[in-house]
Amino acid sequence: MSRDQVIGWGLLAVSVIVVLIYAYILFFTPYSGLLMQLTLLIAVAGVFGVLGWIGYTLATTPPPKPIEEIEKEIEEELKKLEEETKKESSGPQSQSN
Repeated sequence: MSRDQVIGWGLLAVSVIVVLIYAYILFFTPYSGLLMQLTLLIAVAGVFGVLGWIGYTLATTPPPKPIEEIEKEIEEELKKLEEETKKESSGPQSQSN
C-alpha cells in the first residue's frame, strides 16, 4: 500500500471516530447544548474568518495593470525583436571561395 493510501485510510478512520464521538456527546450526555453552541461558533467563525481573509486580500492587493498598457508593452517588445532580427539578417555575410 502506498503512503497516500495509508494517509487516506487514516483520515477516514479518524473522521468516523470523530463523528461517532460527536453523535454520542450530542445525544447521550448532558453536554449537547454546549456542543451545539461550540459547533455553531466554530462554523460561523470559520465562514466569516475566510470571508474576512478574502476581504483583506482584496483590500491590500494592488490593482492589475490596464490591458491597454500590457498590449503596448508587448508591441514594443515585438518591435525590438523584429529590429534585432533584421539587423542580424542584414549584417555582414562571409563569402567562402
